[in-house]
Amino acid sequence: MIKIDYPAYQPKIKKQLSKEFIFDEVRKQWTILTPEEWVRQNFLQYLVQVKKYPAALIAVEKEIQLGELTKRFDIVVYDRETCPWMIIECKEMDVVLTETVLNQALRYNIALDVAFIVITNGSHSFGFSASGGKLIELSEFPEFNAAN
Repeated sequence: MIKIDYPAYQPKIKKQLSKEFIFDEVRKQWTILTPEEWVRQNFLQYLVQVKKYPAALIAVEKEIQLGELTKRFDIVVYDRETCPWMIIECKEMDVVLTETVLNQALRYNIALDVAFIVITNGSHSFGFSASGGKLIELSEFPEFNAAN
């Protein structure tokens, strides 16, 4: 398991038509505040503020094709050549991170072929180096400059 030290974060939240919205600093848009979105937004803050990943190289909730299926990943970080470098699959806090969650990220990796795969529920995070069809569990979060 990787220990994540989240930064202090004061999200912009608004209520509209009895729904709560949170401002996504990466996408520059308001999005419905769900338990999973809360995890995603805090993890994005960790990436940008703590790990200093460039926000311009982070994609959030984009569609990818897996054969005939269209799926949506949570977070993908690109390297400086804009090649996918890391997939991050977010779940809400009360979802246990099982092999099923990891398999979801691995399916996305069929289309993206990244070097790192991370799964998180905000409280627990696991990271893996993906190389040659093998996964090696990480004890710490990758530094971005490792992408170059």
